Amino acid sequence: MLSNTWVLAAVAAVGAAAYFYQRLSYLRLRQYAHLPQAKPHIFWGHLVAIDKFMREATTKDGLVGGTDVVFQNMMASIGNPEIMLVDVRPFNHPILFIRSHLVAEQVTKQTKLMPYSVGKSPTMEFVTPITGENSIITSSGHKWKDLRKRFNPGFAPQHILSLLPVITSKAKPFVKRLDDLAKSGETFTLEPLLTSLTFDIIGAVTMDMDFNAQLPKEQQSELVQNYQNLLATYRNDDGATPWWLNPHTRIKRNWLRKPVDNYMRKYIREKAEEIKTSDKKNRSVLALSLQDEEQVTDEMVDSTIDQLKSFMFAGHDTTSILLQWAIYEVFRHPRILKTLRAELDRVIGTDPDPQVIYNAFDTRGDEIMREMTYTSAVIKETLRLHSPAGTARFAPVGSNFHIKLVDGSSVCVDGTILFNCQDQIQMDPEIYGPTVKDFMPERWLGNVNTSAEAEDIAGEDEKAAINQANETDIPASAWRPFERGPRNCIGQELANIEGRFILACAVRRYDFTKVGRGEAKLGADGKPLIDEKGKHISDNEPFGVRQITARPNDGIEMRVKLREM
Repeated sequence: MLSNTWVLAAVAAVGAAAYFYQRLSYLRLRQYAHLPQAKPHIFWGHLVAIDKFMREATTKDGLVGGTDVVFQNMMASIGNPEIMLVDVRPFNHPILFIRSHLVAEQVTKQTKLMPYSVGKSPTMEFVTPITGENSIITSSGHKWKDLRKRFNPGFAPQHILSLLPVITSKAKPFVKRLDDLAKSGETFTLEPLLTSLTFDIIGAVTMDMDFNAQLPKEQQSELVQNYQNLLATYRNDDGATPWWLNPHTRIKRNWLRKPVDNYMRKYIREKAEEIKTSDKKNRSVLALSLQDEEQVTDEMVDSTIDQLKSFMFAGHDTTSILLQWAIYEVFRHPRILKTLRAELDRVIGTDPDPQVIYNAFDTRGDEIMREMTYTSAVIKETLRLHSPAGTARFAPVGSNFHIKLVDGSSVCVDGTILFNCQDQIQMDPEIYGPTVKDFMPERWLGNVNTSAEAEDIAGEDEKAAINQANETDIPASAWRPFERGPRNCIGQELANIEGRFILACAVRRYDFTKVGRGEAKLGADGKPLIDEKGKHISDNEPFGVRQITARPNDGIEMRVKLREM
């Protein structure tokens, strides 16, 4: 009897093992065999391949370029197809990395099957402590549509332009801090200066609140202090590890979000009452979203909290990153710096007094913004080379969502996370030509006049590179830092206006010198050495690291002095 039991148990075990093997074989080797991918391991999927490429990309400075470089290299190893599947189950759904702008456009456009484009990925749950469960960033369907309609007026271009005096007022502490650093000559990083500035701006624009983020921490608003404590838990966390492998961090984040939510709940109630009883016109994003509401319910307040947290996060973080990279790129390209300054001198005037630029933007900001064509090109090129974020969508099982490839074939991608890789789409040599790796604002101008103000310092090789950049016909869908389609970034106009103004403040008044990674080599005359493309020669460069968004690894370490006129 006992022997029969052992036999039955053995047969059951063999049967279970056979079933497990067959099931695993299907999931790893056959389910997505129609999609380009590295060779999967039958048990580990692509985790073994990821580990291999991570080891190869790791240097004495760590993983230079972060996980983005790992997947770039993995894709290159299989011939750089338009798409690449990476199977990381059970830690996440399979991920489809997209490097073709044509495929990316299919994911983000409106269709009959997906009327608001493909919905957001469940991986976005990673950011819910800082954005909320009902955030416009992570919500889908009609809920997202209603939120977008409610908050669109506060981000309309003309409305943002009307708030320029609010934006310029927040730049004054920033300029004062740079003046002090210019006097001391000490080394500093741009990140905390720009992040505190963009925090102050987003607080004023969205909530009509003075965050005091540029003051010492103990003098900052309670909301900012609590929100920054929450953000600090995301430092050195790129979201690749599931929360259930580190539940302590999830518990800590949920605890830290409570004082943020409580503060906002009280503030929203007060503002709603103020709108009803006061004749004072409030033009903040919050005020515009509440002005037509007859009754402010608890549900509406909770939803508004999530949107304001989302605007706080996206509005301070990505703009700060943009400006860090822009200042770095401009000041290591002397010709670009000279061309940019020539435009600003023409549009604003040559007086270095910061009050001059404040007055100019306050009184004729709309006109100035239209004339800042080269400045806009600098911003656009910065976002091409250093895009802070991509978009992750999800095609549910059974949705029958297909994408069309360049060869005309159509493949079903149900059950996969669809990740538009901006760092690869916007660095595609087939689109951007031989200057794909070069910082060339001219590629975004209608035409290039190399006999302009900066021609005297542009060599023949650099002029040729400029012309090559300009001759490249760039499809609109190949530049997507704010993404495209109905779910493009609601705050992109604020970021553009803010970026142009702050960059103008920095470039007109100061000379920045890179320190550490990216520091220029000096010639016998003590001046930076310049290569054939007009860029400072250095031994290495800052690189992007991902902490929710992609940011410079060193915060852009600098020294600054007042501009020599």
